[in-house]
Amino acid sequence: MARVIGTRSSLGQAVPLLMVVVALAGAVALGLARMGAEIHDRQQAQVAADAAALAGVDGGAVSAGVVAARNGGRLVAWVVQGDDVVVVVVFRGHRAVARATRAP
Repeated sequence: MARVIGTRSSLGQAVPLLMVVVALAGAVALGLARMGAEIHDRQQAQVAADAAALAGVDGGAVSAGVVAARNGGRLVAWVVQGDDVVVVVVFRGHRAVARATRAP
């Protein structure tokens, strides 16, 4: 007696498996996209803080605030400590601290 491979009942098992695989791939892709966005936002907060600190060394708090805003952030603190300027910038909920100095 010959055995028939791929009967109607066995072909139907591949569809639910394929749906599960596609759903898992979509969930992984969504998770990676969210993680990438978080990393980008943290890095952008640090970029805005670094630029604001450098601007704040010569231009003061107003200059630091303008540069932070141009980089998408918001200056929440500006402190002079000797020759150093320390700033805190927030970008989409992420805080970043940067320090710049006037010293050579």
